[in-house]
Amino acid sequence: MDSWIAPQVPRLPGVGRPLSLYDSARRGAHPVRPDGPARMYVCGITPYDATHLGHGATMITFDLVNRVWRDAGYDVRYVQNVTDIDDPLLERAQRDREDWVVLAMRETALFREDMESLRIIPPERYVGAVESIPAIVDRVAGMVESGVAYRLADDTGDVYFDLSVAPRFGYESNLDREAMLALFGERGGDPARPGKRDPLDPLLWRGARDREPSWDGSPLGPGRPGWHIECAVIALDLIGARLDVQGGGNDLLFPHHEMSAAHAETLTGVAPFASHYAHAGMIGLAGEKMSKSKGNLVFVSRLRADHVDPMAIRLALMADHYRSDRQWTDDLLKVAQQRLFHWREATVAGRHGPDGQAVLDAVRDRLADDLDTPGALQAVDAWADAVLAGEGDDDAAPELVARTVDALLGIALAEPAGR
Repeated sequence: MDSWIAPQVPRLPGVGRPLSLYDSARRGAHPVRPDGPARMYVCGITPYDATHLGHGATMITFDLVNRVWRDAGYDVRYVQNVTDIDDPLLERAQRDREDWVVLAMRETALFREDMESLRIIPPERYVGAVESIPAIVDRVAGMVESGVAYRLADDTGDVYFDLSVAPRFGYESNLDREAMLALFGERGGDPARPGKRDPLDPLLWRGARDREPSWDGSPLGPGRPGWHIECAVIALDLIGARLDVQGGGNDLLFPHHEMSAAHAETLTGVAPFASHYAHAGMIGLAGEKMSKSKGNLVFVSRLRADHVDPMAIRLALMADHYRSDRQWTDDLLKVAQQRLFHWREATVAGRHGPDGQAVLDAVRDRLADDLDTPGALQAVDAWADAVLAGEGDDDAAPELVARTVDALLGIALAEPAGR
């Protein structure tokens, strides 16, 4: 599957800082120390609707990780999936009387456009679940053969993972069993399904059903993959047994990331699956989490169609810390638009100002400290205020600051064409 066109990322003088990032499993910020290339897997979209601001905020978070790593001199191996076959996609296609393949292709294409407009560095590999089915079948068949997975004792052809073989299960989310059962039921699981060895056992392979797409899963029989095994197999096959960062929104912490880690660790014997499980906060509207089920989504494409500068959208989504659940408001966007105008005014040709290296150092320091974007934005704000007040005599400062916010924050300060 194709991703999107990469933005040009300016080179900066010197070398960036080592990254410290919050790990949900250890419930604290710890240094990320890649051994060789920096390895990151980020869970992508299920393409049954357009890219909303929650998706945008999550992708910006891990784009910042990517940029900090690159600035520190790392090669980055970044993989992202697309869950282009799953129940929500099929349900939306049936509701709208649309071919599920056409729906998935259209929304994936729109996601690519949105990511390109937000200047997200694309993953090295952008992979759909459908194209990964042969690899998933091989892994699940091996799990059945080794006894870590079992077929349900009915005629459905469904295969489940036996959580009793994963003694570390629960270390990532730090939830008790009652909380796990509740969230599992709310987020696509089937804890009440008869015949399972444990209510929390996750589905690995769903046997073929009438009027549902299915694939030849020999020796499993026809069907389609479960959600959690999809990401485990893609990550293992394209990155390896150990990730530096597994990322996504905080609604993926359980069950998705917990269960995909259990699958990967059982398959390889290597634990933990990731040194850092990093999770971005949710974006809300009018006091509620923004979600498709509630119908309270603000779409990136809709804002773009209304001629909102994508750089203002990106600045607005970075105004608060990535781990915080936060609200999208008109005022938040207006402040971001004013900030963008202010920065562009301060970096126009012919300006001079205070030391640009000090801004670069400050932005590097703030981002290295668990992606402290509010602190990084404030450092640029203070410099821009000084420039517009006529302070400083460094002729090279505006150009260096523009390159800094471009390379590290992903904000292009050149006016877009046609504006």
